[in-house]
Amino acid sequence: MNADTTQHAFAALKSALDIYYPLHPDTWAELQTICHCRTLDKGQFLYPAGKTPTSFAFVFKGLFRSFITDCKGHEYNKIFFDEGTFPGSMVALLTGTASEFSVEALEPAVVIEIAFQPYRKLLEQHHDLALFQVQYLEKNWLLSKEPREVALVQEEARQRYERFVAENPTLHKRLPQYLIASHLGITPTQLSRIKKNR
Repeated sequence: MNADTTQHAFAALKSALDIYYPLHPDTWAELQTICHCRTLDKGQFLYPAGKTPTSFAFVFKGLFRSFITDCKGHEYNKIFFDEGTFPGSMVALLTGTASEFSVEALEPAVVIEIAFQPYRKLLEQHHDLALFQVQYLEKNWLLSKEPREVALVQEEARQRYERFVAENPTLHKRLPQYLIASHLGITPTQLSRIKKNR
């Protein structure tokens, strides 16, 4: 990876962090020391199921899915990560256990991996980074997660699809239909009918 790509990737990470809470230059300098840039091919796993992760990532370029495979080999797509988002298996990181989910690149990708244990230490040392963490978790894990869980139980398939499109105006165009269907808890045939009758 060339230095120019790495520089742009770190600039994008800084901008993404500042959206939630601006970091002091000293905090940002320390954070960069526990990060490294990495490229992935389409189909490559960023974090495979069954392995204990040691980092989470920031997507500079590309698209990922987080999914689980049941005992019958059926896949369920939990969430998708595009540019500016932070994929990772947070439960596994917090508990120090093997991840139940896989995170796979759906496109060629460039990410910045952030070492988790050093990151936890920085959270304790830097109030601004801790405030970023709180703001990020509130928006992406609390405020976004609950409406989707309610929608999966209460909304019809068409409503779930319309919500997905509205919340992901560009993302839905980059994803294969069968992955969207799995994410919404419906069959590809159902989704095809819904799209045809829009």
